[in-house]
Parts: sequence; structure tokens; C-alpha cells
Amino acid sequence: MKNIITILGARPQFIKAATLSKALDEHPEAQEILIHTGQHFDSNMSEIFFNQMSIPEPKYNLAINNLGHGAMTGEMLKATEKILLDEKPDLVVVYGDTNSTLAGALAATKLHIPVAHVEAGLRSFNMHMPEEINRILTDRISSFLFCPTEAAINNLHNEGFKNFDVIIKNVGDVMFDACRTFALKAKPPQFSDPFILVTIHRAENTNDPSKLKAIVEALNILHQEIKVVIPLHPRTAQYLKKYGLTLKCAIVEPVGYLEMLGMLQKAKAIVTDSGGLQKEAYFHSKSCVTIRDQTEWVELVECGANILSSTNTAEIVQKVRYSLEKTISLNPILYGDGHAVDKIVNLLL
Repeated sequence: MKNIITILGARPQFIKAATLSKALDEHPEAQEILIHTGQHFDSNMSEIFFNQMSIPEPKYNLAINNLGHGAMTGEMLKATEKILLDEKPDLVVVYGDTNSTLAGALAATKLHIPVAHVEAGLRSFNMHMPEEINRILTDRISSFLFCPTEAAINNLHNEGFKNFDVIIKNVGDVMFDACRTFALKAKPPQFSDPFILVTIHRAENTNDPSKLKAIVEALNILHQEIKVVIPLHPRTAQYLKKYGLTLKCAIVEPVGYLEMLGMLQKAKAIVTDSGGLQKEAYFHSKSCVTIRDQTEWVELVECGANILSSTNTAEIVQKVRYSLEKTISLNPILYGDGHAVDKIVNLLL
């Protein structure tokens, strides 16, 4: 029996864990314990995902949130280390690029517990992004690097990882697995009007008043032409209020995964600064405009499914209008065959 601890903290990690935790639960040689760091603590950003996707109840909830990056990562590291000393797992699994990811990987590595990093090898090549720092450091201290794309594999090779004592595999994207698994359970929106689905939450966009103002102005212009629906992230709501900005769009509370799948299925196009939603748009053959200067999902830009935009109002409007006319065809070779989870479990166990 292999004892595995999985560390989660944010919405994208809940989605990724849903399929892998289910596979581990069904495997006779695995026993999994979940730690929820509490990084996303709002019920619409956390609890609803566990309920909808039947993710096992976390044994530990650290309730660590609303802190700066250093304090948050430090508190998570301290609390996670104590749990690992008590539980003595054979392996720790972390996902993605959040503070929870790095704290979990650091705690395990310092105790000489092997770390499996799911969604390894991604790079935006922007060291101003905290996510980029988390990715690089987590990759360097992990024993298993499960990559979602060939580009991720190439990044690791270019950084010399093939010279390290580490297992590197392109298993495909676990979010593609989740999308396929839950597609038939999707909950479509109640309205029937054509709409653009928008999510904005990254600190580089929300914390800068000039950037957030330009994004708001662009969305308000577009809403006069086609309905703009925004499940509003708590951070974005906080900064809109702080800077006195008004979104004249269709604002809804953050939604669960099944509701988000339903919106993705019905939307005409996607506008986001999220990493995960760029892929989810592609999985649903929707064009996407990403309001960032770089993306870790370079293959989506290369194939024309994703368009990067600065925070210039006119540029956002122009590129979204263009994206509404685009037709996207899904090429599943980009993100594997929908069986990433099976490959991960086989390699771990």
C-alpha cells in the first residue's frame, strides 16, 4: 500500500484533482489523504467544486489565505511540514503553480519525501509572475514531472532537467480528462442570448488601476454589442470597488465547475487572464482572447486558437471582435488522449 498526500488550494487544482483522486481511490495499492491549504476559501471558489466533482473530503483544512505571498507560503510550509511528520506519506502530489504548490513541494522535499508535480514544465518566461517562480522551483525539487505537452517537455530539457535524477513524462493534460469526464453533467446558463464569457483575476491586471480601468472600459464597450457575462472573482470585485470602477456587464457570482462547463459550451468566445480557461476554451472549440503579455500555453497561440492582448482598451475590443468571427477545430494531439490520469497512476504505483 502506498500512502499519498495530495495538496490542494485553488480552483484549478480542485478540477485537476477530481479525476486523479478518483483513480487513486479505486486503486487497491493506493491510499490518499487530501490537504486543503485554504488558499481559495470562498464557498463558490472551493466547497462547490468538492461537492459537484465528488472530490473526497480533505482530512486537513489549513484555512491559510488573505496574506502576502511570503507570509502565505511560509504559513503553508510550516503547517504542511507538521502534517507530513505525523502522516509519514510515501509520496506527495502537487498541482500547477500556486503558493500551495510550492509550499507543499518544499515541505515534502525537506523531509526527503518524493514529490510528483502534475502540470510540470510550463513556462511563461515572465519572472514578474509569482506563478512562474512557483513553477520553476517546484519542478526543480520534484521527483516526478508529469507534463501536459511536448512544449513543457522541451522547456525542462532546455533547462537541463534530463541531467537530474527525475522522471519526466508527457502524460497529457488532466484538465482534458476532467472536461471529458464531466461534459455530460454540465449545467447550461438559464439565458439564451449570445454572450462572451469573461474571467479576470490575475494580480498584474487587477492590482494596477490603469490596467483594470482599461479592461473595464473594453468590456463595457463590448457589452453594448454582445452580452458580456463575468463570474466575478472576489479579488477583482475588491479592486473594482477600491478604484471606483463600474462594470456595465452581466455580473454573476463565481460558479461551480459544472456551471462553468455549461457556459463554455454556450459561449461565443472567451476573454480571460486565467491559465486553465485558455485550455478549457480550446477543449470546447471556442476562440479565446487572453489579456496577458505571455502565456504558458504557447501551442494555443501558435495554432491560432488563443490571441494574446495587452490591457489597451482598443486592442482588447479589436481582438475580441476578431475572435468572434473565428472557427476553432479541436486537435486532441495537443493535450493527450484524455487518459492522463491512468498514465500518472501507472507511473506512481
